[in-house]
Amino acid sequence: MTVVTVLHPGSMGAAVIAELVASGHEVLWVPKERSENTWRRAREARATPCDSLAEALSRSAVVLSVCPPQAAEDVAAAVAAHAFAGVYVDVNAISPQRMRRIADEIRPGFDVVDGAVFGPPPCEGRTARLYLAGAGPAVDLVEPLFAKSSLHVRRAGEAIGSASALKMAFASYQKAARTLAAVSHALARAHGVGDQLTAEAEIMVSAILSDPEYLPSVAARAWRWAPEMAEVADTLRAADLPADMAEATARTLSFWEQDKDQYELPVAQVLSQLRSGRTT
Repeated sequence: MTVVTVLHPGSMGAAVIAELVASGHEVLWVPKERSENTWRRAREARATPCDSLAEALSRSAVVLSVCPPQAAEDVAAAVAAHAFAGVYVDVNAISPQRMRRIADEIRPGFDVVDGAVFGPPPCEGRTARLYLAGAGPAVDLVEPLFAKSSLHVRRAGEAIGSASALKMAFASYQKAARTLAAVSHALARAHGVGDQLTAEAEIMVSAILSDPEYLPSVAARAWRWAPEMAEVADTLRAADLPADMAEATARTLSFWEQDKDQYELPVAQVLSQLRSGRTT
């Protein structure tokens, strides 16, 4: 059994606690200044309350920070203010730069592992993936905690920030795609063609993110897609809908203007042009 402190039991944190407890570990949490909903989630997950953060840390070998992104540094600073000698795992959706800053601020007091959760809160019959990055011995201590759980551990390398970068790369598509879908449906409904949009979507190829070999054909057509997205932006504004993402898409497509009708370019070259395009 390993003693773990989880800060704090939100919906994801409570699910992680439940997985750890079901695997035979003791999980501590600090109820001070937490909401009634947090209390309820912690009770249901069978976490053990502690009177103070100092008490929880003195008993724990591992601390998991599972909180809203904007609170990640505050949680890390609170832990760093105590004499904790274990492994600190940040599994929040934060940038790799921010993750490295957290690691630099709280080391050398204790080991730091960069983590990222993919998928919904795990539970019986529903799995998620936990990517870990950091020094081998620290990751070796954390990985077995979830050996019998619905949270499947995968390694993202030893460099702090790797797991966070993976999360940001995935979220940049996943979150934006869902937001774009909302804008698209709002525009279609404003013009009375919502059902037709849904029908067209049902016959679309959906494996976009999993097929990077398709991207050279996007770059080859960018010269005409960029003006089309400008038209989309005008249409959205006329419907009193946000046009920012359409405008940003048009700007991004302009990085590929020199690739007109060049369908056979290597994927690596197409992607590198997005980086170099920032300075043009």
